[in-house]
Amino acid sequence: MRRVWLDGKGDFDEWRMAARGLLINGVPPDAVEWRLRDEEGADLFAVGEAETSVPEQAVAPLPSLTVPRAFMTLAEAVICHSDPARLSLLYRTLHRLQGEPDLLAIRSDADVAALNALEKSVRRDCHKMTAFVRFKEVDAAIGATRRRFVAWFEPDHHIVARTAPFFQRRFTDMDWVIATPKGAAAWDGKVLHVSTVPAENPMLTDATDELWRTYFANIFNPARLKVKAMQAEMPKKYWKNLPEAGLIPAMIAGAEASVVAMAERAAQDAPLFHSRLQAAAKIAEDIDRPPPGTLEEVREEARHCTWCALHCRATQTVFGEGPSTADIMIVGEQPGDQEDLAGRPFVGPAGRMFDAIAREVGFNREEAYVTNAVKHFKYEPRGKRRIHQKPNKSEVQMCKWWLRLELDLVKPKLVVALGATALSALTDDRQHLADLRGQTIKLAPDRSLLVTVHPSYLLRIPEEGRKQEEMARFRQDMARVALFAQAAILGKELGRQRARESEGSRSDDIQPVG
Repeated sequence: MRRVWLDGKGDFDEWRMAARGLLINGVPPDAVEWRLRDEEGADLFAVGEAETSVPEQAVAPLPSLTVPRAFMTLAEAVICHSDPARLSLLYRTLHRLQGEPDLLAIRSDADVAALNALEKSVRRDCHKMTAFVRFKEVDAAIGATRRRFVAWFEPDHHIVARTAPFFQRRFTDMDWVIATPKGAAAWDGKVLHVSTVPAENPMLTDATDELWRTYFANIFNPARLKVKAMQAEMPKKYWKNLPEAGLIPAMIAGAEASVVAMAERAAQDAPLFHSRLQAAAKIAEDIDRPPPGTLEEVREEARHCTWCALHCRATQTVFGEGPSTADIMIVGEQPGDQEDLAGRPFVGPAGRMFDAIAREVGFNREEAYVTNAVKHFKYEPRGKRRIHQKPNKSEVQMCKWWLRLELDLVKPKLVVALGATALSALTDDRQHLADLRGQTIKLAPDRSLLVTVHPSYLLRIPEEGRKQEEMARFRQDMARVALFAQAAILGKELGRQRARESEGSRSDDIQPVG
């Protein structure tokens, strides 16, 4: 039996060097006894891999070592745990990994589950340390230009060295010491010092204790009190070192009476000057308000739309734009990331593709009114990016009111639905876009609907051959729109010519009186 003596105070390299030597020599886990130097009965003069009762030739060395990076990350956390069994558990798992390289992916394995449980406990202890350390200011040294602080914390595990860099980054402008029963960390503005020597509680108090109590008392909401949830986040074992914790028992006891008092407290009128400010704002708003019943008035009202939750995260309402008497209205799905920032529809990648294909077939977008079925950007944050999310039926239904106003005011002869969301907003029929693609259907006696895909669909097609095929179909659909636009222009010109001819004939009929 090989006996390995370690300090076992969170030093990963200490365990790694010992485990590596055992593994290279092919020592099985059940032939190793891991011991801590400070445990009862320990040999204070034992160093490294001190003892063995198994001859070196009795074990076969391994030809090579395989250590997954995931195990190293896991082990660096687990070695900080205070359970002495972690040392043998880590070595047993390391030994198994040589023949079972995918072992860590088996979450139901007893050893893997035990390691993950230990890692979670260490991670939670680190989180509590960053949350519940309370610094107390002490007198600065003579001639010192930096303030000095001391804190006391009682962790469950050997996490001082693991957590100290967090405090160095956050409080780099002051000198501090964090003392714990499992060691201490100190920062002097240049070097971070870490020790595993147990420290004693300095039992300090300062003026910030009262600030902590004032802050805690003011953020406490008795109506939302959940004692079990509070104690789960702030366990009682930390209370003795938190200046604000002394308020907790009385606050819990008086929570019910505080809620009743809050409910009975009558609302107070705003001061008089608030009313004057609101009246002045109302006058200014009335002066700037566009004429009623116009597209500009509807656009102004839509800027303040809060009917659905999408307005909470969007930058602004993106209303339609274009001639107020356009014969053609283009309806997309919703604003994208760039549209949300610019406040204009169809200025992003899909809009640029739409413009390019429209130009190819002879259609000028400036002659059409362009809008979306939904006026706010719906997205999912992913890192620094905002990823588009399709609006649901409720959100489309809420925005349908704005779209109908646009239709009523612009009075287009042809409406082009780009995509399934636009089709759903413009019709009550639950028909598939593929069944109506390229078709022209009647929306009203003097209004037709042309259905096609959204340009963003073309951008998402991965296979180049299919992408070119779909773009050709979209180009055909837009060519039909271009023909309609040309016919509308010719029709208007013909109407104007007939009006001029009619006016001329009327003037010829007028005979001078003589």
